[in-house]
Amino acid sequence: MKALIFGTTGQLGIELARRAPRDVTVATLGRDRADLTDPAACAAAITATDADIIINAAAYTAVDQAESDRDTAFLVNAEAPGAMACAAATRGLPFLHVSTDYVFDGSGTRPWAENDPVAPLGVYGESKLAGERAVAAARGGHVILRTAWVFSAHGKNFVKTMLRVGAGRDMLSVVDDQRGGPTAASDIADVLWTITAAFQNGKGQSGIFHFAGTPSVSWADFAEAIFARASLPKKPQIKRIPTLDYPTPAKRPANSTLDCSRIRAVYGIEQPDWHKSLAKVIDELETAG
Repeated sequence: MKALIFGTTGQLGIELARRAPRDVTVATLGRDRADLTDPAACAAAITATDADIIINAAAYTAVDQAESDRDTAFLVNAEAPGAMACAAATRGLPFLHVSTDYVFDGSGTRPWAENDPVAPLGVYGESKLAGERAVAAARGGHVILRTAWVFSAHGKNFVKTMLRVGAGRDMLSVVDDQRGGPTAASDIADVLWTITAAFQNGKGQSGIFHFAGTPSVSWADFAEAIFARASLPKKPQIKRIPTLDYPTPAKRPANSTLDCSRIRAVYGIEQPDWHKSLAKVIDELETAG
């Protein structure tokens, strides 16, 4: 089987390439060959491919910057995936697309299910929701995988930021009233390969699915876990602060916890314990020096 992956340098794209099954040939497309600001070029790449399945691991993820760069966010997160999905549907190729918890407004305390009302708080969430709808509208075989709080040893993410800014600090202020399930990019990659195999075997089921790490924690909880695991000569104390004390251009959901029961029922995929994945990521970072 051959998989065509959009996105080569992001957290997920790197892990998809690293964790591809032995019986899968991977073809990756970076910006030099398929710029997501050019939806037609992305669609053309799918039209020309000999791959059996398409995975879109690329996205505009600068949440705060999106507030002042709406056109680019929608071009990359909505128009490009829509064009890709239409091209894949025309070819009869399954299309796997990654979305986000930011399609919800973060109200309440219970985990969000796939059929709960969507109400993004900012441009990033709006663009990702538009992308979901465009992918579904193509009416091909597809999976939209919503996830949250992605981390890895690559790119920009909360784990790497905490280790960088926390080194040598006595105290670090971290938001404590936003909750979610930290999710390793490696775990997301494994899920996408599991779903890929299901489609290849004629057992793939289209639709929206949630996948995130467990248990649900606050950013402050996650920060404490990071420093507890890291081998730093000096570790900061975590000062728990409310979101109001850490203003950002884009508003974040207070409740990003996702109900992952559907993906378990359909694909047999369990939520991973993010503590175990965090340990592996920190080990990789410390080994790399």
